Amino acid sequence: MLAKKHKSELISISNPITGIYTLEFKSLGRPYTYHPGQFLHLSIDMSYDGIGQWPDSRCFSMQSNPSKGNITITYAVKGEYTSRMENELKIGSQVWLKLPYGSLFNNQQNKSNSVFISGGTGITPFLSLFTHDSFHEYTYPKIYLGFKSRYHNIYKSELDSILNLTMQLKVIYEDESGYMDTKLIFSENGINSTYFISGPPNMIHSFRKELLSYGVPLSNIITDDWD
Repeated sequence: MLAKKHKSELISISNPITGIYTLEFKSLGRPYTYHPGQFLHLSIDMSYDGIGQWPDSRCFSMQSNPSKGNITITYAVKGEYTSRMENELKIGSQVWLKLPYGSLFNNQQNKSNSVFISGGTGITPFLSLFTHDSFHEYTYPKIYLGFKSRYHNIYKSELDSILNLTMQLKVIYEDESGYMDTKLIFSENGINSTYFISGPPNMIHSFRKELLSYGVPLSNIITDDWD
């Protein structure tokens, strides 16, 4: 699937936690086309004409699932570009989206013994799968979600809409139970499971390193670390 440019309008902004924003965009032209787990490039440079060299942009996982007409992303304000987004983007702002990119989930992967591990806003690419009909194809998936606190779990509506009645969901709150325990997760799932990991780079690195040390093949560890 080739990446295409979409002139888009920002139609919704949610700011549930200081420094965390959820944005919803609608296309002003052709419909968006993508698969669960893919990501996009977002440019807020509206001097771009849609033809010349692609302007400065940032990558964001798509939180919405492909059956929805609009695209939703969530971002944390961490640097110059996201600070500009916080200050400049308003309802009705026009932006450019270029998508899709990535292949976190693909048809070649074994859909049994799947383990999904995320930290914080790293849950967003998983939500695009969890709320999509294709998640029915996964057999007894295990989901482990880590948040700093219950206050930081802003995804209740999506989690209530998970489309797989066989899934097992565990939510770990750091201020109550500490960090997610890689050894415990491995002991519950074993060497032959496929582990999907999404979250901060240091978390991804730590989980990958520990799972490898337990003998999990590298091919069974799939990470969302494109940036």
